[in-house]
Amino acid sequence: MLKGAAPVKRLSEPFEMGLPAFLKHLSVLEASGLIHTEKRGRVRTCRIDAARLAAAEGWLAEQRAIWHGRTDRLAAFVELQNPPEEKS
Repeated sequence: MLKGAAPVKRLSEPFEMGLPAFLKHLSVLEASGLIHTEKRGRVRTCRIDAARLAAAEGWLAEQRAIWHGRTDRLAAFVELQNPPEEKS
């Protein structure tokens, strides 16, 4: 696991995609403010914005809680509509 800033080439190694495709994914993350990149010479380095990532994690946790509640209510509704058959 990498800690701190890391070069794009090293970050892309575990993924089975070309570097141009990986760079497109990074550009989306950078546009959202989740990462920052810096180019020095031929090396582009990425750094996570921890505060923005924490905000995104918080939002995702809220959404997960909402959807868990909704699926629980849906399951209860379906069970009321289709009660289990009693075995004789």
